[in-house]
Amino acid sequence: MADSLTLFTSIGLSEQKAKETLKNESLSLTLKEAIKLANGVLGAKSVDKAIGTLLYSMTSRLKNPQHLAFLTEQIALCRITTELQLSAALDFVKSHPQDSINKREFEEACGVGVVITPEQIEDSVEVVIKKHRDQLMKERYRYNMGLLMGEVRAALKWADGKIIKNEVDMQVLQLLGPKSEADLEKKPKAPKQKSPENEKDNAVTENGEIKAEGRSLMEQLRGEALKFHKPGENYTTEGYVMTPNTMKLLKEHLELTGGQVRTRFPPEPNGILHIGHAKAINFNFGFAKANNGICFLRYDDTNPEKEEEKYFSGIRDMVEWLGYQPYKVTHASDNFQKLFELAVDLIRRGHAYVCHQRGEELKGHNPPPSPWRDRPMEESLVLFERMKKGLFAEGEATLRMKMVMEDGKMDPVAYRIKYTPHHCTGDTWCIYPTYDYTHCLCDSIEHITHSLCTKEFQARRSSYFWLCNALDVYCPVQWEYGRLNLTYTVVSKRKIVKLVDTGAVRDWDDPRLFTLTALRRRGFPSEAINNFCARVGVTVSQTTTEPHLLEACVREVLNDQAPRAMAVLEPLKVTITNMPPTTQVEVCIPDFPANEARGSHAVPFTHTIYIEQSDFREVMEKGYKRLTPDQPVGLRHAGYVITLQRVIKDASGKVVELEVSCTSSNVAEKPKAFIHWVSQPLQCEVRLYERLFLHKNPEDSSEVPGGFLSDINPDSMQMIHNSLVDQSVVGSKIFDKFQFERIGYFSVDPDSTEEKLVFNRTVTLKEDPGKI
Repeated sequence: MADSLTLFTSIGLSEQKAKETLKNESLSLTLKEAIKLANGVLGAKSVDKAIGTLLYSMTSRLKNPQHLAFLTEQIALCRITTELQLSAALDFVKSHPQDSINKREFEEACGVGVVITPEQIEDSVEVVIKKHRDQLMKERYRYNMGLLMGEVRAALKWADGKIIKNEVDMQVLQLLGPKSEADLEKKPKAPKQKSPENEKDNAVTENGEIKAEGRSLMEQLRGEALKFHKPGENYTTEGYVMTPNTMKLLKEHLELTGGQVRTRFPPEPNGILHIGHAKAINFNFGFAKANNGICFLRYDDTNPEKEEEKYFSGIRDMVEWLGYQPYKVTHASDNFQKLFELAVDLIRRGHAYVCHQRGEELKGHNPPPSPWRDRPMEESLVLFERMKKGLFAEGEATLRMKMVMEDGKMDPVAYRIKYTPHHCTGDTWCIYPTYDYTHCLCDSIEHITHSLCTKEFQARRSSYFWLCNALDVYCPVQWEYGRLNLTYTVVSKRKIVKLVDTGAVRDWDDPRLFTLTALRRRGFPSEAINNFCARVGVTVSQTTTEPHLLEACVREVLNDQAPRAMAVLEPLKVTITNMPPTTQVEVCIPDFPANEARGSHAVPFTHTIYIEQSDFREVMEKGYKRLTPDQPVGLRHAGYVITLQRVIKDASGKVVELEVSCTSSNVAEKPKAFIHWVSQPLQCEVRLYERLFLHKNPEDSSEVPGGFLSDINPDSMQMIHNSLVDQSVVGSKIFDKFQFERIGYFSVDPDSTEEKLVFNRTVTLKEDPGKI
């Protein structure tokens, strides 16, 4: 098991993806064989991430193992280099036995060797925009840009879709200029006509980012909104402390960094990231990106008692899932030796001392002053060395700094004793630095220009500046921003552990939570979370936001990304009496009805279909437009209208089957409604989610006197085990997303097996005004 995990991660799979793959024995064996074959082709070279990603994608979609060796060779030799080419290759081999593949035909069908240059894309986009120029000038940003991209894709089949989109966006911007206020207004609904699917009511930037109050996240982070200092001009920041050596240190800093913006995202590896961290990730990585800078992912690993490998890998996985690549992954523990040497220097300078007050004596806002505050420097140096050598028990001694923090806390602890092995350094150290000591010094060591943190750290800003200046090292600037909170949830690690331990949720990635792993499992696209952060905006005030605002961002992304399928959650059998049992019609369903050029899939239509139980009523009610004994109904995409002939019930009187006749919709009277249906479907499990807590603020004792554990919504998850879905979802991978027509957006859950898919409802099609 461990060897297989190492093998899969070595080709670029995340640890989580590798573990999910190992649960699927068939896929695991096929992937191992593909890696073995690829290594044979590559010889001394190893399978890199690009090849590994394609091998994984190929093995998870390949139906006939006889083509495994051939396709692996094409990938290993970099003849197949993109997902688009891989899809074409899989389609080609599906209709060609292994021994009859013509190499030239294969290469033509898959675009092998075809190189589309940026110049070709630029020229093609220019031609298409020139063709539609008049309409573009008239409709401006309300024009369906998907049509432009579709025409370019038709002309340049093997071009990268993202590059095409970027070029279209750029040339449209050059033609039309920035969006005006009129462009940002909601498009009025035309009577009896739906607006194109990929047009959004929101303002969207050239990078596809939602704007917040007319400014994109990137625009906000370029410093125009917050007026951050420029690199090297730290001293212009209010409250920044100057020393005689400041300008010399800033000059050295500029020489080392070249005036580059440097930020860092510094999570503690003792839990899973949540929605609030998404804002921090977007802020830190986004600010660097917006200013052509770099951002470190630095683990604040100074507490070995609570740190685990799963948190280290999980944090990086989430950062990359949100679309950011760290310039470098570092750890506070990388600097343990340097930090120790600086602590010794701090003692020599008279700014720190070894103290023997116990932890319980230091609790509270005004603990008694330390009787050891004025002990001789030489004595503290000897005692600190003894602490390092393990000659004191835990809690028997600490190193404290001689300073008063903004909140009045006096002499914070810099080092404490812990006889716990460290994830990175093992048993090398038995003294570990605290956040108050470590954070600013690691920022200094990495030459961070902007140390971005949430408002609760404002009380530590003076200590941040004090410590750097006390040691006479480069001093970055700490900037605070408002923390992001959501109602109807908790994000505290301690409270989530309680939810897991009490069985209220299954684990940290339970889709009812707002950890990032839970949101990914539920099916939230990373783009939607980033767009939500943009909409919340870069603010210095703390904000508490309703979940439906995040869900709105999810719908906007999924409406454009999730192909349509038909599923019946609570099926009712329907037999078509005027269709022979052997008849089967193939119905073509567009993946994106508003833009049929984006593809389609076929589903069978037979003598027996299934509809939702709620789409039939024996007794007609006012306003009900679906199937009743006196009211026919249309079947979506099928071109038929069905009329009830007979109702069949079981012994208890429950309706178990309907017999109907069907008529072509071309000759039948237009029905009042069209319903979805399935035929020859797959059985699946569907999980429907509502808010985990009943009250808006489950942690507020005045609102929930019994505490958050007493506020669990008993209907937060409904599991439907025998739902039906059409065959277009066959071969779906974990986290693949669909819009089940008339029901909502759904994502494939990791609990899925080859025998049965499990779908999580991500969000409903529209916001439910009747939600708790």
